[in-house]
Amino acid sequence: MLFSELSKYFEKLESTSSRLSLIEILSELFKKTDSKEIDKITYLLQGRIAPFFEPLEIGMAEKNVAQSLANAYGSTKEDVLRLYQRLGDMGKTAQELSQNSKFKTQNLSVEEVFEILTKIAKTSGEGTVEKRQKLFTDLLKKLDPVSAKHLVRIPLGNTRLGVGDPTVLDGLALAKLGDKSKRKMLEGAYNRTSDLGLIAKTLWEKGLPAVEELKVRVGAPIRSELCERLPTPQKIIEKMGEVDAQYKYDGFRVQIHKNGEDVRMFSRNLEEMTHMFPELIEAARKQIKAQSVILDSEALAYNPESEEFLPFQETTKRRRKHGIEEMAGKLPLKAFVFDILYKNGKSLTEKPLKERMEILKETLPEDDVLIRTKNQTIKEPKVLGVLLEDAISKGLEGLVVKKLESPYEAGGRNFNWVKLKRHSGGELNDTIDCVILGYIAGKGKRAEFGAGALLVGLYDSEKDEFVTVSKIGTGLSDEEWKEIHKRADRIRVDKKPARVNSLITPSVWIKPEIVIEVLADEITRSPIHTAGKYGEEAGYALRFPRLVSFRGSDKKAEDATTVKELIEMYSDQGKKD
Repeated sequence: MLFSELSKYFEKLESTSSRLSLIEILSELFKKTDSKEIDKITYLLQGRIAPFFEPLEIGMAEKNVAQSLANAYGSTKEDVLRLYQRLGDMGKTAQELSQNSKFKTQNLSVEEVFEILTKIAKTSGEGTVEKRQKLFTDLLKKLDPVSAKHLVRIPLGNTRLGVGDPTVLDGLALAKLGDKSKRKMLEGAYNRTSDLGLIAKTLWEKGLPAVEELKVRVGAPIRSELCERLPTPQKIIEKMGEVDAQYKYDGFRVQIHKNGEDVRMFSRNLEEMTHMFPELIEAARKQIKAQSVILDSEALAYNPESEEFLPFQETTKRRRKHGIEEMAGKLPLKAFVFDILYKNGKSLTEKPLKERMEILKETLPEDDVLIRTKNQTIKEPKVLGVLLEDAISKGLEGLVVKKLESPYEAGGRNFNWVKLKRHSGGELNDTIDCVILGYIAGKGKRAEFGAGALLVGLYDSEKDEFVTVSKIGTGLSDEEWKEIHKRADRIRVDKKPARVNSLITPSVWIKPEIVIEVLADEITRSPIHTAGKYGEEAGYALRFPRLVSFRGSDKKAEDATTVKELIEMYSDQGKKD
């Protein structure tokens, strides 16, 4: 396939505001794609040239891309950046500059463009920046304006196509299996491998049975199992029976992969974080008694002087590219290991939890930097309540309670795992993770910040769409309003994104990417919000919401609180322990 043809499909995807249309366009694109290119096109749809967990980055920031545009189209970097400021999109900047160029375009294939982007990513050594800019400049000169627009967005990780992973899986299922509802058949393999390109290529070359046979691999993160919520110890024992209870730590979810001396670490977002945590690498090599292993853990910053674990906002300071060793000295991490998913060549995900806990004891026999999370088998609500109070007295969030016979369900969110936090009747004390969908322009003093209120929403996992739940105007300092405006403008879009369902139109729409932690007085019914809204029925909304913190990049928008969770929290409001 020619890259110019792929770019026309990208244009169609960008211009639609209907999720069903996105799936139809993707299916049409995939039907025209052969097995040699299907994985490459799948990665490009994600704004990538490899799966998220592979550290293969094109490595070009806005200023580098601007310099390449200037070199390609006979301009200056300053003029390119001025045009970018006016248009708000580097892709449109490239398109406008390209329309005035005198170069004769060439019919490059997707494979040829992909190879050049891969070459740019692999460029290293002295003069890396200049070499990458030259390769990108030469590529731009060969492309038509629409192709240049979409090419430029790829290294910046901002494709503006509005497609999420479930939508891509829908498109693959419709194209190859004839029905988008058969996405479920592909999802299990995706949750085990976290690699959309691999799923697509296997499906194209070997069919559905081969996809279903794809196994867990060391070095490829498994999509994290997630928790449901229940309000009280009584409700938990009623629903789950005898359970395993573990402390809930508020840190980074870190999946530790060890293969011999090679250790890699991944976030719940599937990003590689290995280089950030040197003390965890050293501990994994020293403490783990296995040749190959995958552990699930939560890493927290620790103050060795006061012997206390620090809040999440302190722990986030460890997510950095520079000054890692210095920060590791100031804020050392401990990783609390709560599950084992793989050992010595065999996946353990199908084994029951209680068996995995025994294997974990053998594999991580002593505590040091890696610490086995304390767990306890409980069948009495009263005992569970005492353990919850104990966790809270230690400054922890609460407990995670698990069914003893449950397997590890990659990517699952069900009642095998439940989180239990402090609950008092009539008050909503648990925070909610919301996604910023847009902002309403500020008035008066806030006019200078550009944003006066945020339109926020939740993720509806059944429909793969984002729905509104509140407008937030409190809880932010002046500096945070300015920061919101700056971050939002990098991902602003011209129209409502295809996967957003909203009755409210903000001043500016943004891509659903930024996750924030919100506290509210209660959940109410609302006719103007779309969370849980069906037909004429009222939706759900947050009353007196205020921002608590930014979740940074440890959570994807799809990991935000779901509509299903919100409705359960609404039902539990006002119920006494």
